[in-house]
Amino acid sequence: MSGFFYLIPVSLILGALGLVVFLWSLRDGQYEDLDGAAQRILYDEDEPAESSALVIEPVSGEGGDAAGFVDVAGIARNAHCAQQFVAAADEDSAR
Repeated sequence: MSGFFYLIPVSLILGALGLVVFLWSLRDGQYEDLDGAAQRILYDEDEPAESSALVIEPVSGEGGDAAGFVDVAGIARNAHCAQQFVAAADEDSAR
C-alpha cells in the first residue's frame, strides 16, 4: 500500500513531463507540415546526397576504361569495417 504513495507522484511528474515535451514540439513547429514528408519521398532529388556519392580514381593514373578504376570510398568503408571486426575478435579472444 505504501508503494502507491510513491507511484502517484512519479506518474504525475511523468505526465507533466510528457505534456511539456508535447507543448514544446507544438511551439517548435513539428506538426506544421504533416504531408510534406510523405510527398517529398515521391519526387527524385536533382543531385545525389554527398554520402552516397561513388568516388572513383584511376588505378595506375592512366585513366582509360572502367576496368582501370577503383571505388576508393567503398574500400575505405570496407577497411574500417574490417578493423572493427578484428578489434572485436581480439577482445573476444582476450577474454
